[in-house]
Amino acid sequence: MSEFADKALIAERKMRSLFEPTPLQRNDHLLARFEADIWLKREDLSPVRSYKIRGAFNAMRKVLDVTPGQRNFVCASAGNHAQGVAYVCRHFGVHGVIFMPVTTPQQKIDKTRIFGGDAVEIRLTGDYFDDTLRAAQAYCAEVGAHFLSPFDDDDVIEGQASVAVEMLSQLGRAPDMVILPVGGGGLSAGVTSYLADSAPKTELRYVEPAGGMSLAAAVKAGEPVTLGQVDSFVDGAAVARIGAKPFAVLKSVNPDHVLAAPEDRICITILEMLNVEGIVLEPAGALSVDVLAPLADQIRGKTVICLTSGGNFDFERLPEVKERAQRYSGVKKYFILRMPQRPGALREFLEMLGPDDDIARFEYLKKSARNFGSVLIGIETKEAANFDRLFTRMDEAGLVYRDITSDEILAQFLI
Repeated sequence: MSEFADKALIAERKMRSLFEPTPLQRNDHLLARFEADIWLKREDLSPVRSYKIRGAFNAMRKVLDVTPGQRNFVCASAGNHAQGVAYVCRHFGVHGVIFMPVTTPQQKIDKTRIFGGDAVEIRLTGDYFDDTLRAAQAYCAEVGAHFLSPFDDDDVIEGQASVAVEMLSQLGRAPDMVILPVGGGGLSAGVTSYLADSAPKTELRYVEPAGGMSLAAAVKAGEPVTLGQVDSFVDGAAVARIGAKPFAVLKSVNPDHVLAAPEDRICITILEMLNVEGIVLEPAGALSVDVLAPLADQIRGKTVICLTSGGNFDFERLPEVKERAQRYSGVKKYFILRMPQRPGALREFLEMLGPDDDIARFEYLKKSARNFGSVLIGIETKEAANFDRLFTRMDEAGLVYRDITSDEILAQFLI
């Protein structure tokens, strides 16, 4: 057994003073759908509802073993890492200063404060995370505190590997495939390193949000690169640059094994797991389940573990998630219609709608036009094919319209 595997085993054993192993559960719904033996490693059921508690615990434990007098720890995070650090600070009885962007949702601030109690101090600094990070690191240098990185740290990677230790023990054998979400790379590097030693025949697939594929970009370039733009919807995995230490482990990954999960498709997965299974997953937590469909031919008849990395979902986002899921699946569309300004024109349009078509949005954009007016219309229906029939009727009637459902710029302003 490698030195890394030995350290991961120790980390997992030490972690039992903090929390019990998260469940490994066979999922009958996914099993039937994909004809595969599919298991979920439920990191969304950790004490802080994400795996981040593991790396934070292991890194802090090792610092305190070497420097018992170190009582001050600092991190910069707007989410799960902050909550993990707060929980661990309270456990060890040390002082934590957690820097969060000013724009952090109040729910996340409150949860971090609850987990840390009197052991932590929260400082809201900067509109963007880069500003927050700089402030945290400057504070560390000023007061001599220890900075806890969310992923670019050997001890954090080692702590995240405890997930793999647990899953092999719980399953009792090596799975055929493990599907891992990727953000900064700490979790995927830790699990990859441990399985390379303890289950070398297990295949791995890595999943990134389509709007933040930092691992794919790094593998292509042969080194970590900074993405020019990142879609922040999958906030737990939307990282512009993969960590240098994780990439040292992942640099030889087959590019074909790094998969993209479109943000809107992830919304369908979130709703499916919530409505069918009663499992609450945040966008990053749904990544591994989301790619089962494109992997269907590769996993049929095999044992597959999906790592559901987190369940810190703000239900105020549910309307947005539903909206994005409907648009991706084709059952909701928005278009701008050039409507004749004469009596009966609106009634004629309404008569074109089918029995399953509902108007979700209707707004005149040009109210001063004499002959025609521009109208923003949102339509929901039960089957995507219903829109083909609707647009055929509109074409036959000579109506001028533009489908703006996938036009990101117009959607930002109008929808």
